[in-house]
Amino acid sequence: MKWSLAFLGLALCLLSRSVLSQTVIKTLPGFPGELPFYLETGYVGVGDLEDVQMFYYFVKSERSPKDDPLVLWITGGPGCSTLSAILYEIGPFTFNYENLTPSRPTLKVHEYSWTKVANIIFVDEPVGAGFSYANNWESYNVNDNISATDTYEFLTKWLTLHPEFLSNPLYIGGDSYGGFINPIVTLKVAEGIEAGLEPIMNLKGYLLGNPVTNTQSDENSRVRFAYLKALISEELYKSADKNCNGDFINVNESNAACVDDLKIVTMCLEKLDRANILEPNCFYSTPKSTVDGKWDQSVVNRDPTFLASPQLPGVWCRVYNYMLSYTWANDRAVQEALHVRPGTIRKWARCNESLSYEYSIREVVDYHKELLKRGYRALIYSGDHDMTIPYVGTLAWIETLNLTISEDWQAWFVDGQIAGYTTVYSNGEAYLTYATVKGGGHTAPEYKPKECFAMIDRWFAYYYL
Repeated sequence: MKWSLAFLGLALCLLSRSVLSQTVIKTLPGFPGELPFYLETGYVGVGDLEDVQMFYYFVKSERSPKDDPLVLWITGGPGCSTLSAILYEIGPFTFNYENLTPSRPTLKVHEYSWTKVANIIFVDEPVGAGFSYANNWESYNVNDNISATDTYEFLTKWLTLHPEFLSNPLYIGGDSYGGFINPIVTLKVAEGIEAGLEPIMNLKGYLLGNPVTNTQSDENSRVRFAYLKALISEELYKSADKNCNGDFINVNESNAACVDDLKIVTMCLEKLDRANILEPNCFYSTPKSTVDGKWDQSVVNRDPTFLASPQLPGVWCRVYNYMLSYTWANDRAVQEALHVRPGTIRKWARCNESLSYEYSIREVVDYHKELLKRGYRALIYSGDHDMTIPYVGTLAWIETLNLTISEDWQAWFVDGQIAGYTTVYSNGEAYLTYATVKGGGHTAPEYKPKECFAMIDRWFAYYYL
């Protein structure tokens, strides 16, 4: 009995800093009245000395918190704040674009928030993203493995502090570069369950949108995607495919025929919005690709404060919406309302470009194989007009899982209209549902919130899309 009390006391002592950091948020600057949903923010310390302090937002399900799934959401980047996922994708509030004020952006309820059917933990990971910070400079040096390890430790400690959610069905979710971190974290959870590590979690599966999975196939698929979307000619595609031996990434510059073909491909694509080829490209010039077929990340997509003035007068540009998050999240009143610790970050950024990050993993296909072998279900979805992580590349790595088709390729519908196409794979132990979102970009919920809400609601309920 004495040992049990001593252990409990030690556990409470170790977690005391995290316990004290939890705050229920009743109001937010820019939102009219009290919040009509439960919002909690806080920090959870990870690492040997808890030198890394991971900031989170927790929103309870608006339907049935006790019974609905619990989702840990991992945002991409790496280094992008999870506040971006809240404001622009699946969170309970978003900007009210029809009622903007010069002093502070206004907020409104997000009609198609995934928190209507799930409890969601949004975490700023890795350290240096959003409001997460470290107590020493060395801890800011991270990589894929460290990011996944920290995120798993965060989840175990968060659930220790919130044991009432241990029985809820648990899913690990994420998008974009979260496609690398998510399967690693999910497998760590699965292995922890198998090893009997406390707290025992009720893991059911994982879900990924527009996911980075295999850097080679993801990037290489852009040329084929361009051909399938009629952005380059069949003649050019066949020539490039032949001259480059199907590899548009690792190009030998002495291969003049391949280099010349890729230069023409670049000319055809460089003035398109890569996140969604249907939308306006909002810059006078777009960063050019190198001869090996890689596209540089647009600095404006990452930090729109570089835009001094609208580049295309009279044309609506999605990236201009991102400016609002910089204004709102850097407002001192907002940070006080969210209980951000003063002085822990210099400036909030939607995506931290100065992050000291090592890309230590090149692909995570084997993690998917391990999870499916263990019987965990999966949902993978793609915006079908995303040229950042094209759907053709995602389908390519799914095919390498050697699954059988359980449900043939078919349309799925919202309000009687085709919302995309779906197919279901199985290995006899688990099911992987793949879906495209018609007209969606990178990432799909930002462009098609209604359709993506219907998709996730059905999938959580074990319905076919």
